[in-house]
Amino acid sequence: MRTLNRILTAATAALALTGAAAATFTSTASAAGRDGVCDDGEFCYYFNSDNQGSVSDFTGSVADYGTEQPSCYDFKGPGAGQGQCIKNAAASVWNRSSQTVRVHYNTGYGGAHQDFAPGAKANLNPTMKNQNASHEFNPTTRTNMSFGLYELSGGSITCGFDGYTTTPGRHEGIDIARGIGSDVHALVPGEVIYIARGANGSSGLSTISVYNSSLGKTVIYLHSAPRSGLAVGQQVSRGQVIADEAWRGISSSSGAHTHVEMRPGRQTHAAKSVNDYTLDNPNPTSFWNSQGYNVR
Repeated sequence: MRTLNRILTAATAALALTGAAAATFTSTASAAGRDGVCDDGEFCYYFNSDNQGSVSDFTGSVADYGTEQPSCYDFKGPGAGQGQCIKNAAASVWNRSSQTVRVHYNTGYGGAHQDFAPGAKANLNPTMKNQNASHEFNPTTRTNMSFGLYELSGGSITCGFDGYTTTPGRHEGIDIARGIGSDVHALVPGEVIYIARGANGSSGLSTISVYNSSLGKTVIYLHSAPRSGLAVGQQVSRGQVIADEAWRGISSSSGAHTHVEMRPGRQTHAAKSVNDYTLDNPNPTSFWNSQGYNVR
């Protein structure tokens, strides 16, 4: 009987060891959750410099961390900062993923940034410390749309697609501003199929419509002053200067900008935005991404 008990005890111990080994393997092999521990495969923020304080761990890109509990991304690990929202609150990082991770100053992967190679364990630089608003795994080499339109130091998006907050209606394009007189560049190549030169002021809307037959899309530019040499039937190339920023169709010079609108098919006019609550155009983000632009 004692012999049988010894055999059963040994078998139980072997099973326990096997189960422990299996559990260890499963834990290592599976993707880690956001548990405040910087596991292999994750990108981690630390509340303090030199990888000290509470940890917030990620396995993918996040464009907007949020700013209020309980919906924000927060520091989960023990230590200083635990429970605080991570936006504009991180001081150092550890990139345990196999990809470069880019930390951005602005929400939506915009503004100044700092890159961290796989394995990097470092402090955020003086520009980015406590100014982290989004991060991107394997960042793209796309050009910001505002830079493509104005080049030089670029412009800024003043109203995004369907972005009206105080204006009645649904915004059918993207408004980008830099300064009156700034060169406006074509974002995609194509044929100029319509021009309305307009005049500064609320009644003088200007329009440039550029149709790209291979894409089956028209890109329309509003409010800017078309260059005098631009003509219907002309082929324009990507990056070619086609206009100057103005306020044609806008009541005040303080509102000068270029409205950029992507429309499916061959279209001479922009869709109506103000006082129209039905969107005629699809969200253009995927289109602009396919043309090598970030919508920012």
